[in-house]
Amino acid sequence: MTPLQAAIGAGALLGLGLTLIVWQLVPAQPDLRSALARLAPDRNPTTPDMPTGSGPADRAGLWVHRHLPVFAATRLPRRELAILRTPVHRYLGEKALYAIIGLIFPGLAALVVVLVGIGLPYALPVFAGLLLAAAMSFIPDVAVRTAAKSAREEFTRALGAYIDLVALERASGSGSTQALETAAAVGDSWVFRRLREELARARWSGTAPWDGLAHLAEELGLPELADLGDIMRLSGEQGATVYATLRARSASLRTALLTAEHAKANAADSRMAMPVAALALIFLLLVAMPAMIRIVFGSQ
Repeated sequence: MTPLQAAIGAGALLGLGLTLIVWQLVPAQPDLRSALARLAPDRNPTTPDMPTGSGPADRAGLWVHRHLPVFAATRLPRRELAILRTPVHRYLGEKALYAIIGLIFPGLAALVVVLVGIGLPYALPVFAGLLLAAAMSFIPDVAVRTAAKSAREEFTRALGAYIDLVALERASGSGSTQALETAAAVGDSWVFRRLREELARARWSGTAPWDGLAHLAEELGLPELADLGDIMRLSGEQGATVYATLRARSASLRTALLTAEHAKANAADSRMAMPVAALALIFLLLVAMPAMIRIVFGSQ
């Protein structure tokens, strides 16, 4: 393969990548059906949101979802996206953009190498681009799962306080529905706002608030929230006294969180043991090195 042919192949890959990027910058058309579906009370969390794209990732994701349904129908971290409130099309767009970057980079590197005067096989940048594109397409998956894990931990901590507030409202004589809504109105974090939105949606649609909490728990993958919904269902439908049950559930939730924090601290301590041991070994070697040098060279 001549350097001219390698340069032509690298330029073709670069042109293809730039064409795809420019294509995604074309303003996308709003999808009225998806916008109305998001306002419906019986929304389906498995249906991706399709609002008007406002960035390259949004536009790329809209194009992927509309023109590549096979790729869009692959297994998606829907619960992680739901708790982060990241639209599916944005997630798909980020994967596509990372893949495009991985596809272009080897071509650019091969072009620079060819311009320097070093010949490369034509297939090398092609295969390297395909492998790098496949590897970089998983970067959004790792980022989404890491952020969703932190968000679930924050939600669980706030949920313990919310359960205590619901218990206090029930002890003061409030009804089950009023206790849930009044307790959700106290906090101003994103967790309490999410609870308020779900309770308001349940009220507007005429469904029970505990059914809304169960739906939210299923959508976000939060079994602790589902337990709260079951407890309040007993209170609302059967008139059971749930103050003690709520306080016990809140206490057990805080205990579980404390246990998890202790486990993280122990894991951090175990990870710190290896660097400390390595530093101690290096210090001992530095101390013993002069004596070892005198022994070795003195015997000669």
